[in-house]
Amino acid sequence: MEITYLLKVGELNLKGSNLKFFEKKLRANIKKSLRGIPSELRQSQKRLILRVDESYRDQVESILSRTFGLVSFTPMVMVKKDPQCIEKAVCDLVSKLSPFELEGTFKVAARRVDKSYPQTSYEIACDLGGVILDTFPKTTVNVRNPDWTLSIEIRNEVYIYIQETKAPGGLPVGTAGRGLLLLSGGIDSPVAGYLMGKRGLKLESIYFHTYPYTSDEAKEKVVTLGKRLSPWLGGMKLHIIPFTDIQHKLAAGEHPRFSTILMRMAMMKIAEKLGEQRDLSALITGEALSQVASQTVESINCTNRSVDVPVLRPLIGMDKIEIITIARAIDTYDVSILPYDDCCSLFAPKHPVIHPKYDELAEAYEALKLGDLLDKALDARETLEL
Repeated sequence: MEITYLLKVGELNLKGSNLKFFEKKLRANIKKSLRGIPSELRQSQKRLILRVDESYRDQVESILSRTFGLVSFTPMVMVKKDPQCIEKAVCDLVSKLSPFELEGTFKVAARRVDKSYPQTSYEIACDLGGVILDTFPKTTVNVRNPDWTLSIEIRNEVYIYIQETKAPGGLPVGTAGRGLLLLSGGIDSPVAGYLMGKRGLKLESIYFHTYPYTSDEAKEKVVTLGKRLSPWLGGMKLHIIPFTDIQHKLAAGEHPRFSTILMRMAMMKIAEKLGEQRDLSALITGEALSQVASQTVESINCTNRSVDVPVLRPLIGMDKIEIITIARAIDTYDVSILPYDDCCSLFAPKHPVIHPKYDELAEAYEALKLGDLLDKALDARETLEL
């Protein structure tokens, strides 16, 4: 048996002359995500209509609920513009509600896109409301706060549906360029990746592994986070950088209070080099202002000035509770709190500098002469397709 979904977009409708570009990308993303599932996707009057076999329902709805660019989706019934067909379809659809819902309140929301249809939207809603009341006498009308809403759209065909499921909204992945996410094992960076994906950025990710100081479990934790994040982003590559030799050089430096920011600068340099190789135009981090010592304005200025590409920080004005709320929603929080330390926490000084001066940091960084080590680490990377 086949099931038909009505897919709705939100922000895309504001794109004016660029709308077709965004719509085309959204359709391509959906088709890619549904690869292996027999399906038919078509567009009609700013609506996407998806047909699939009902046996794939759970899998399809999981995919749609993580598709940026969609604001909602719902199973629907499509009929011709004939009042008797419409009334029958409405009664059939309402009859599938639970007994509890059929004793509750409802309203009818009608939208007449095809203005040649003889009734107005108000008249359609009134007539169908009367049909429902006559057929299901235990239910009552409440137009302000109903228990359920029957929606009907009069277009080239008639769309009838009841329960809409929210999708994440935003813009289709791949409509805003390509970036590189600095992915750690913490709570913040997966959320940063999610938020930039929601703005249409196609992402790859990079992780710095300091074995044996950081365990294989810590590495697998990051891989798992990447796998949890990947479905939101339409797939993602994870580049794992061996960072131990660089960390040794940093630890042996003459400015231990600078070590955290110097380490961040080295990571940013490697990420910038990888971005050049992979045609990735921006770096994305999970930094939030003043959350830790390396995230003060002065520290952020130092890491910004160490590279020549844009550094995007979508969490910069969020507090931890806001970040955790999103992490729970995208199913990364439980992995992020697993007790495996990353290199940032293991090598952090007891008394880090909070308000560094860039000239001092730049001089200390140059004295380390990390160029060859950075190139060696980049060449030795492991890349996983998540």
